[in-house]
Amino acid sequence: MQGWRTRIGLIVPSANTTNEPEFVDYVPDGVTVHASRMLHEETSVENMEAMFETGQRCAKLLATANPDVLAFGCTTGSLVSGEPKYALEMERELGDAGGVPAVATAAAILRAFEALSLDSMVVHTPYPDSLNERERTFIEDAGHEVLALEGLGIKPTTDKGNIHPESVYRHARSLDRADADGVFVSCTNYRTVEVIEALEADLDKPVVTSNQALLWNALSVAGVDASDIPLGSLFKHDVPSLDIELDPPAPEA
Repeated sequence: MQGWRTRIGLIVPSANTTNEPEFVDYVPDGVTVHASRMLHEETSVENMEAMFETGQRCAKLLATANPDVLAFGCTTGSLVSGEPKYALEMERELGDAGGVPAVATAAAILRAFEALSLDSMVVHTPYPDSLNERERTFIEDAGHEVLALEGLGIKPTTDKGNIHPESVYRHARSLDRADADGVFVSCTNYRTVEVIEALEADLDKPVVTSNQALLWNALSVAGVDASDIPLGSLFKHDVPSLDIELDPPAPEA
């Protein structure tokens, strides 16, 4: 099927087995997903920092498929510096490389927090502690309170994609607190789409996940109505802008 409505160019770590099929399963009619992969096998700060240069090459390759928007499908890879502006600067640089607007997962989750008015939250991840602390810093520096954060300590990327959604549901639900405005489940290789609506119904509060937020943001950038997608309350909200000041673009060599 041709993407007669819009084409999403998806950039993912090579070992990610979840982001692409979740997008394909939930995009509206007439929207297609075209993926390019960055070599990546194990989750660590060093590996995440090294990925971005490959991501720019992927953007250039995807540009030949004429996408309408690029989506950088890695949460920690787009927040590894701990600074919120890093994710927005990544969007700018990927957009320049691919010639179309780009959305980074970490920026998409911040927009989701704003859209849902999540001042405080609990956070569940499959990551090791080194990346959990980068994520905590990223979220808190953007003005949101992390009341609790729990990770599973998993390093091999493919292992994250093998975790059943039931485990994701149970871990996220057990971490919830009455004083949390919402729940965030992080990682684009973590199977969450099957449990978002059940979590929202059972916890009676908004739930944000990485792939959900990235798809919501990318479809909005492409001008595609996503309000009927059954992935939680987020899809009933418009995408807000972020009040984060960026560094000026680096001069061309």
